[in-house]
Amino acid sequence: MYRRSLLALPALLSSVSLAQQAELGTAARPVRVGVTQGVHAQTFEKVRDILARDGFIARSIEFGDFIQPNAALAGGDLDANAYQHLPFLEAQIAQRGFDFVPVGKTVLTLMGVFSRKHRSLDALPNGARVAIPNDPTNGGRALLLLAQSGVFKLRDGADHRATIADIEANPKRVRIVELEAASIVRALEDVDAAAITGNFAVPAGLNPLRDALARETEQSVYTCLVVVRRANREAAWARRIADGYKHPEVRAFVESTFGGAVIVGA
Repeated sequence: MYRRSLLALPALLSSVSLAQQAELGTAARPVRVGVTQGVHAQTFEKVRDILARDGFIARSIEFGDFIQPNAALAGGDLDANAYQHLPFLEAQIAQRGFDFVPVGKTVLTLMGVFSRKHRSLDALPNGARVAIPNDPTNGGRALLLLAQSGVFKLRDGADHRATIADIEANPKRVRIVELEAASIVRALEDVDAAAITGNFAVPAGLNPLRDALARETEQSVYTCLVVVRRANREAAWARRIADGYKHPEVRAFVESTFGGAVIVGA
């Protein structure tokens, strides 16, 4: 679940115990930021390098799923994480009781609907199997995108919290397959179509602007965030991390690296 960068965590934590009073953002006590693999890891590397020019030291720890970065932040193994949007954060707080707050925006990874078998959503056959993320917020996000694209109709008032039960009219009897978000790219050959967020689509060579049968517009509710424990919401180091994402070089890096599939938050 963790990548190699996590192997250095025990040594990093031991340095913390030896320097409890060290200021965060120094060589003695780098700020530890959790990110998911791909887009968020690459973008934070750029932020980290820019901050290092002024002597501010941060270290990234990469994760392979959406759950562990919050668990690690709650447990004190991280100082911040930078991978989740507000609907997901709010759901995690409600379900798990985390005392977290956002301190800034990072990037919006556009969700697209992709297919290896069909050239348009209109071409989906009766009984088509369509994969969506199985976490509640990204699942609802996918259902909204599919409904807006005419695949089926959701009940009036349905929003990003929508579930399969909110499908009101489904003339093609499309079957929704709920999968762990990181695995949907690998399942694309086995389904008729799939809703995939940009952080997983882009590393797989899929660009929502170029390859998707349907995609989101710039919906700020899904812009990802720098998140910290509430006790650190006013910390200077937290503001430094958040401000790093606003640097013009970060915007230029994101635009050139991801070809418009990822957008820096306002």
